Amino acid sequence: MRDILEDAEGAAERGDIGAGKANRERDLQKFPKKFYKQATVEEADGGFSIALDGRPVKTPGKQVLMLPGQSSAQIVADEWNAAEEVINPLKMPATRLANTAIDGVSNEMQAVMEDITRYAASDLVCYRAATPQGLVKKQQDHWDLILDWAQSEFNAGFETGEGIAFVTQPKEAITLFGARLQNHADPFKLACIHTFTSISGSALIALALADEYLDADAAWAAAHVDEDWNISQWGEDFEAQERRNQREIDFKCADNLLKAIVTDA
Repeated sequence: MRDILEDAEGAAERGDIGAGKANRERDLQKFPKKFYKQATVEEADGGFSIALDGRPVKTPGKQVLMLPGQSSAQIVADEWNAAEEVINPLKMPATRLANTAIDGVSNEMQAVMEDITRYAASDLVCYRAATPQGLVKKQQDHWDLILDWAQSEFNAGFETGEGIAFVTQPKEAITLFGARLQNHADPFKLACIHTFTSISGSALIALALADEYLDADAAWAAAHVDEDWNISQWGEDFEAQERRNQREIDFKCADNLLKAIVTDA
């Protein structure tokens, strides 16, 4: 299960995606040539499938690539239509998420929810800097409101600590988090939420985004408080920025797909 999820979420971290002539030439050699004229959304029994010149697309697991609603299916179809010379799945985050939901999450929903919940037990927003004061203030500004939301919305009180020493969370808080996550017990929703979680390092940020307490920009900013502080002090590294840009694309694609799924429901 973890292998399937990491395959969908980890392309940018592996360095598989980049810009420039060398990467373009590699893509032309590595990936299959585009063989179809148009991708369309077709209504089917149980949802909406993606068809290439009328022929249904299959997942890597040989299942029909089918989304629960027309809006979410159109997001996937648009990726196939955006392909130019080759079909590069690394540039198709919505398709990867749909494949993961169908081939993996649908068969292991409880395991995925448990994996997300494990992040809550050592959540990013609970580990605070002692200094400098500027960073302390930024963490408070972005993270305290998330903890306050968890407390007020589903009565989950999470503990915070300074530094990297492990903070033991109350069992009740973890149980209440898991119960709240059950509201999203759907393969496609969980695939999106797992993407939020793994990219941000925070199950609480992921759940706040899924529950529409945070929007994608606020969630992204909360997930990168420490990184943004370091950039402000020391400047940017080009390759790190390229990886971050791709993570943001994947993060916001998952948000768009989740919103479409909710709208279609």
